[in-house]
This record gives sequence, structure tokens and C-alpha cells, in this order.
Amino acid sequence: MRRSPTVRRISVAPLVAGLGLALVVSLGCGVGLGAAGIGWGSVLRFLWAGLTGGTVHACDVAAYTIVWEIRLPRVVLGAVVGAGLASVGVAVQAMVRNALADPFVLGISSGAAVGANAVILMGAFAGLGVWALSVSAFGSALAAMALVYAAASSPRGLTPLRLILTGTAMAYGFEAVTTVMVFGAARGEAARSAMMWLLGSLGGATWPQVPLAAVTVAVGWAWLRWRAESLNALAMGDDTSAALGVRPERLRRELFLVTAAVTGTVVAVSGAIGFVGLMVPHVARMLVGADHRRVLAVAPLAGAVLLVWADVLSRLLLAPAELPVGVVTAVVGVPAFLLLMRRGGYAFGGR
Repeated sequence: MRRSPTVRRISVAPLVAGLGLALVVSLGCGVGLGAAGIGWGSVLRFLWAGLTGGTVHACDVAAYTIVWEIRLPRVVLGAVVGAGLASVGVAVQAMVRNALADPFVLGISSGAAVGANAVILMGAFAGLGVWALSVSAFGSALAAMALVYAAASSPRGLTPLRLILTGTAMAYGFEAVTTVMVFGAARGEAARSAMMWLLGSLGGATWPQVPLAAVTVAVGWAWLRWRAESLNALAMGDDTSAALGVRPERLRRELFLVTAAVTGTVVAVSGAIGFVGLMVPHVARMLVGADHRRVLAVAPLAGAVLLVWADVLSRLLLAPAELPVGVVTAVVGVPAFLLLMRRGGYAFGGR
């Protein structure tokens, strides 16, 4: 019998340190690069002024606003969203034991799209002002979660197959509703904005959005890290996890709630950015093995770095116009992922 090639694992500590440094550099580059040409010296000066409460000259107010009020919250939110999608991707793949699963397989992002498009195309919840889009998207994501959970539940519990099939079916239904809304839009620009949101965009990032998203992602990641041993057991099957003292049905329900909350939050502020939650967990397993304690230490940082640079490319490739971030993650990520899969001797779950 031919043996699979041995995959060399990397120590977690230096990898985490390297990814942490890469994230800091990426954040700096994300703030410094853009369609508006602002020198690096000015960028550093504006960042220092913003952090210390300093003053800037009147002639620099426009450039300062671009750096502090537009680019910085955008790259910070991009890092938060990337970390959240990667963390939830790890959880979903363990929850349903499926290598093709990602945070959107549960239909939550498609449900969020219905609420977001109700705001963009129909002006729903206009009384909420700048919060209308986020609140509507998050609310419809929670409603989609409730529908999927109710439809997938059975006397036998929340099984992986029922969860995947129900989530996929519901996602098609939500997408059909969204498509009808887009085609029925009276204004072409509104339809373009809706399509931009459906493919993911960080262009509307503001400082008030960052704390809620960051706290939700941090709490979700902390819970997943705390339950990493249980995730290891769940990934080996319900019988094995039960023999190890883990209640698979209860854990799957908890995972469903955590992933839904994190996914709904990040989708509400960034749109439906795909591929990050699918690719990053696999890359993390290639590097450090299948142990979820190690994977959850690496995946969020890798997801944050990936999405920051994807957003930078989305701003620069067609400047001054922007590409949807989801297009960039797919175009850049798919070839890189396939190359890693061919060279790594990798199988899902480390087998």
C-alpha cells in the first residue's frame, strides 16, 4: 500500500509570533496604501496625532480624515472580520465533519443578505440612520438561524447531515428572495450597491462598528479555544466523542449558536465575504496539524492577514474604483489553496 507523504508540522509559538508581526505590518500597509497618495511620513504623523490627541495643520485635515477616519477603521475591521470568519470556519468544519463546510453553509449569510438588501433597495429601517444596514442584516441573520435550527432539529437531535442539507436549502431560498429584490430595484445604483454588499465590502467601515464586531469575535474565539478538546473529539465522530465524555448533540447546538452569532455580526458589517472561512482552516491544519488547540491559535491571525491584504488589493487594482473583497479572496486564494493542497500531502482532519 502506498503511504501518504509525511507533512512536516511547524511549531505553534514561532508561527503565531510571525503571523502577529505580519498582521502588524499588514495593518500599517493597509493604512498607508490607497488611491489617495499620502506619504508614509504623513501617515505616521497622522496616526500619532490620532492616538495621542494631537493636532494637525488645517491644510492636512483632508488627508488626516482619510487616514484616521476611513483607512484605519477599515483595516482594523478587516482584520477582525478575517479572524472571525477563520475561527468560525474551524468550528463549522468540526461541527458537521465536512471539509467543504464554511461559515456560510448554514444559510446565515444568505439570510443576512435579505435584511441588508431590504435597507439598500427599499429603504427599510431608515429611522435607524447609519445603523440601519447593520441592524437589519444582523436581525435577519438571527431569523435565518432560528429557521435553520427549527427545520434541522429532529427527534434524533441536530445531526451533521440534516444541518448541512437544511442550511444549503435555506440558503438557496434566501438567495432567491434577494435576487427578486435586486431585479425589482427601481434604481440601478441601488442594485449595484446591493451586489457589492453580496460579494463583500469594507468600504462602509466606521469606528462605531469596530468594538461590537471585535468583542463578538473575541468572545466567540475564546469559547472555541476553551472547547478545543471537545472539538477534537467531535471531529472523530459522535460515537467516539460520546465515549470520551462529550455530548455531541449538546455541543453541536452550542457551536451552532456561537457560529451564528459571530457570522451574523461580521456579515452585518462587511457583507458576505466568501472563501476565507473555507480556506484558512485547511491551511492552518496543513501547518500545525489537526489539533484544534493549535489550529485555533493560528487560523484567526492568518485570516486577519489574508483579509487585510485582500482589501488592499480591492482598493488598488482598479483605483479609484473598488472591487468587492470577496472577488479578490477567491481570485487570489483559489490558486494558492490548490497549490498548497497539491504540495502538502494533506487530508482533512490530518488523516
